[in-house]
Amino acid sequence: MEIGILHEENEKVRERYMLAKERIAAFREEKNLGGALRDYFVTLADFIALLTDVTDKVFSGALYTMELSLLQELNHALYKDLLAENYGHCFGNPSYAAAQLGEEYGQLLSVVYSEIHSLTACAFEGRLFGLTCGMELLIGLYNCFEVEGQYTGREIKEALYYYLHDYQEEFFRVRAREKYDPSWAFARDIIMGRNLNDLRYLYFYGEYISENDLKLAGYINSLPEEVVERMAFTYTDGYIRGFSVMGADFSVKSIVNIRFVIGFERMIRKAVGTFERMGKKVTIHRAAMNLTARSYGHRDGFFATSVNRQYEYDHKNDMALCYDRRMQKAALAAAKAVFDDYRGQCAAFAGPAVLEVFGQVDFSPVNKKEAVQKDEKATECMLQGSRELGILMEDYIKSEETSYTIIAFPLPSIGEKFEEIFLETIRLNTLDNDVYKKMQQVLIDVLDTGEQVLVRGSGGNRTNLVVRLHKLSEPESQTNFENCTADVNIPVGEVFTSPVLAGTNGVLHVGRVFLNGLEYRELEFSFADGMVKDYKCANFDDPEESRRYIFDNILHGHETLPIGEFAIGTNRIAYEMGRKYGIQAKLPILIAEKTGPHFALGDTCYKRSEDHAVFNPDGKEIIARDNEVSLLRKTEPEKAYMNCHTDITLPYDELAEISVIRADGTKVILMENGEFVLAGAEGLNIKE
Repeated sequence: MEIGILHEENEKVRERYMLAKERIAAFREEKNLGGALRDYFVTLADFIALLTDVTDKVFSGALYTMELSLLQELNHALYKDLLAENYGHCFGNPSYAAAQLGEEYGQLLSVVYSEIHSLTACAFEGRLFGLTCGMELLIGLYNCFEVEGQYTGREIKEALYYYLHDYQEEFFRVRAREKYDPSWAFARDIIMGRNLNDLRYLYFYGEYISENDLKLAGYINSLPEEVVERMAFTYTDGYIRGFSVMGADFSVKSIVNIRFVIGFERMIRKAVGTFERMGKKVTIHRAAMNLTARSYGHRDGFFATSVNRQYEYDHKNDMALCYDRRMQKAALAAAKAVFDDYRGQCAAFAGPAVLEVFGQVDFSPVNKKEAVQKDEKATECMLQGSRELGILMEDYIKSEETSYTIIAFPLPSIGEKFEEIFLETIRLNTLDNDVYKKMQQVLIDVLDTGEQVLVRGSGGNRTNLVVRLHKLSEPESQTNFENCTADVNIPVGEVFTSPVLAGTNGVLHVGRVFLNGLEYRELEFSFADGMVKDYKCANFDDPEESRRYIFDNILHGHETLPIGEFAIGTNRIAYEMGRKYGIQAKLPILIAEKTGPHFALGDTCYKRSEDHAVFNPDGKEIIARDNEVSLLRKTEPEKAYMNCHTDITLPYDELAEISVIRADGTKVILMENGEFVLAGAEGLNIKE
């Protein structure tokens, strides 16, 4: 049945949709193209036929009465080309596309292939406008190739460019509606309205559903009611308490944004119920699939297991193909027009409640020369666009008035002890905040007596860093470190600060770590006055390829980044869980950052809220909310924020020492050989 909010806009485009559907269906019968080009367009014509069939089933309601086996067959048909076993002969693979279609067209048409596949979301949500735009793009390209030799890669690129440029506002409007308008209830209706014991519901989203997702949903359904209630309570209570910690007023906000992983619906249903009983409305949006909004390593919304992480990696830079100053201006103008229309909803927006997962199969990407690469011009243009969008958003959604929470659970793919690890994670997420708060305060009291903190690695770990702290002008009422319990970042277990950059120097080294789903081996950064001076890893034989890997995925195209955060993780139980099950490398940053000292590259934890006073439980104000880069917001706001924040943790077993260095040169050791040795904090060494 057609969703009411979409009916009017669907009617406006229905005739175009039907014409495009008919035209693409004819590709399979026509002989105007030959060889690989014909294979390419026929492959996508077959895919479009699947999508239009799905759309018909959505509108008629037939999708929701299909048997499980038929839904699984449909899901496989939609995603089969992207599966690892088929990807070597898929036009979504830039290497294969270039080999079959030639270098001039291969890369471009592989990008188009990916964009056409993103239309799956439109089909399942019944959005004819998005479907029609993508179908018309495909028709336009087909028409180009019908006249042999008349068109070049330049014309093909222009067709893609104007598709992205001309529909900027429409694409952005869809994202804003999903995120800020509670009347758009696609995912909420599945979560709250479907029988969650009938796993057919998983296939109503339109995401790729693997055995991992089926096992996860089945396991969550098998848990006792009180366990699921405890999971949901930890999640919602952390979110609510986050407002108190941030000094923001939750009572004046009416829209809560939930972000989760498919399979957790039973828990999310309880969370939605909790918020709605408080008088809040909930929005739940899909992680972006289309070219203008998706970003690699940060899936913002609801999603399921990745169909193929190499495919996602291959297409992470696709937007750079068409991104220039003109596109940047169009994107900013589109965002402003949409934000103006949603000003009321933005003002009511409370922030995201995020559920993350860990335990995916290890992934080390292959860098393909045929994939789109960001050149220097595109990189700078995209960074500038990101900065401008961040400044614009602040006019509509004040960071200091919002909060968030993040909680994580394992996936079945973590291994045969998944169920045991899951229950251990629940225990980890519900540790006693008050116990940690007291011992963390002992650490903070000593840290506040120092000018610097020294962090040194042990054994083969080459870390040797001196971190400069802010000077406390009124130590009786001020502090440098936040006493972090399980509110915005669950589980409990860290004290953190924004260091002074000048005087923060040295080397950070980690033998092996996963950041945003990507593996890094022998990762090393050198810092001068708090800024990245040099970096390397051992992922690739060619050192320059390794540097590019870091530049793209940790520095995010910035020539350098500041240390935005220094923290000491205090959760030994989390650390021991990782060691017990051999999953240290699989722990998400959310948990890993609690298992040792960590350093974040990028913005501070107080990004865009630096002028908003924040206090610890002891009543002291946390004054270390700025550094020399974030202070540029007062004079050069376009240079103040990096729009990234990546935590890199030095685990306890690679740690020789954390010491506080005072103005008179004396030193107080907080940790030695991975153990807390400061009197009053020894309890943090408890492993059970």
